[in-house]
Amino acid sequence: MQRHFLLGKIHRCVVTRADLDYIGSITIDPVLIRAAGFLENEKIDIYDVTNGARISTYVIPGREGSGEVGINGAAAHHVRAGDLVILAAYGWMTEEEAAARKPKVVFVDEKNRITSLADRERTPERELAAQA
Repeated sequence: MQRHFLLGKIHRCVVTRADLDYIGSITIDPVLIRAAGFLENEKIDIYDVTNGARISTYVIPGREGSGEVGINGAAAHHVRAGDLVILAAYGWMTEEEAAARKPKVVFVDEKNRITSLADRERTPERELAAQA
């Protein structure tokens, strides 16, 4: 049986622009795309931390090194420039495949520059355990 697992995510990045008139998708700096393991045209979910909106769309590469996270098309009604968002991709795999694979988790600063990479979620408990 196949189940749905997290492949990669960019945690709490800042939306740099929202363009209603652009054909739908999300434009992301290729540095961030590679770090999260996303592929061009791959379906991803957008979770808006600022307002709670949840949207699915697909990835378009932006300008290299720009820090761009641009919301395009109808999604711009729900996600605005300056919002904090989580971007996540999922994939179907068996439990055995999932056990052998770790997700790519990307943490960024307020300018969407990578601050750290991980292979799992960080929680306060895990942070405290890592510091001990």
